[in-house]
Amino acid sequence: MSEHPSQIKKVVLAYSGGLDTSVILKWLQDVYDCEVVTFTADIGQGEEVEPAREKAKALGIKEIYVEDLREEFARDYVFPMFRANAIYEGEYLLGTSIARPLIAKRLIEIAKETGAEAVSHGATGKGNDQVRFELGAYALNPDIKVIAPWREWDLNSRQKLLDYAEKHGIPVEMKRGKKSPYSMDANLLHISYEGDILEDPWNEPEDDMWRWTTSPEMAPESATYVELTYQQGDIVAINGETMSPATVMEYLNKVGGENGVGRLDIVENRYVGMKARGCYETPAGTIMLPAHRAIESLTLDREVAHLKDELMPKYASLIYNGYWWSPEREMLQKMIDASQKTVNGLVRIKLYKGNVTVVGRSSDENSLFDESIATFEDDDGAFNQQDAEGFIKLNALRLRIAAKNR
Repeated sequence: MSEHPSQIKKVVLAYSGGLDTSVILKWLQDVYDCEVVTFTADIGQGEEVEPAREKAKALGIKEIYVEDLREEFARDYVFPMFRANAIYEGEYLLGTSIARPLIAKRLIEIAKETGAEAVSHGATGKGNDQVRFELGAYALNPDIKVIAPWREWDLNSRQKLLDYAEKHGIPVEMKRGKKSPYSMDANLLHISYEGDILEDPWNEPEDDMWRWTTSPEMAPESATYVELTYQQGDIVAINGETMSPATVMEYLNKVGGENGVGRLDIVENRYVGMKARGCYETPAGTIMLPAHRAIESLTLDREVAHLKDELMPKYASLIYNGYWWSPEREMLQKMIDASQKTVNGLVRIKLYKGNVTVVGRSSDENSLFDESIATFEDDDGAFNQQDAEGFIKLNALRLRIAAKNR
């Protein structure tokens, strides 16, 4: 057990209103005999969060926080991450990972506001999320107590949770129709699927599993073009219409999903040491990554761009492993943000049957592309091709010396 129950009088619970966290709420009251404060965040998961308020009231909770954090999530977490072109293990766009620092931050802030000594979450002892929540919590309040029920109780199956709920009169919403067998997590950046047939990496996902994206085979027969306006590395308008960060993501999720963009099926290395198979839909992110690289290709100095690429895997690992609130991530962020001052301009994207293609990029003020130098036609002396001879001979010098010794 994390702490002796008598030491904790009040705890803030990250509460979704679902089966797991409703059981946790009652379990905290019973085992720790403490007051529970609930915190429910709308970070774009696409489901109503207000029902969580009524469920918490029904379970006797007096201090209930239900908050719309979509803009803060997009502006302060997703957009800074995309300035770095972050991608984990070459494929994963970090959709679950990047939501955890914000939830950890609000848990700690609410604990301070309500005088709670502890925070609690519903992440299991096998996954990454327990690490992300708790590293964030300790970084923001070194004295906070953390209660992780999945590491303490013996309710380690869905049936045991249902039995506990029935025994204690916890209302469990039984959805009509076919219930999804997958463990899912959603926010503005993505929706993830784990469990059931996906636990065998050989099994292809069933087509009706996907919720946000049209199958590429069924996507429209004509391409969709989208024009993105960048200021200092962030998208500020789409097709000439100014949009907030969350609105940008909502729009790109919709248009990307309609065109079959953003499906991913991977086996990833979790921080706790095991491999896990997951499927993801990330339409907006799948558009944002190549688009951002396209505007950088025009506006970033070569060595700055290459240095960013060298630092990116480290930055991505820090986010995946839960170190958003670490000094090293904050140091890297300052470097990344400094590089983005000149990343301004337009990118034109073509979406077609699951594909995202950059078909145009321009920057009136910050382009480093000089057509008079790059041309294959007569450059009127803008570039002296004879200069290349000395450049090549100097760079070949060590190779020629080594060749003579052989």
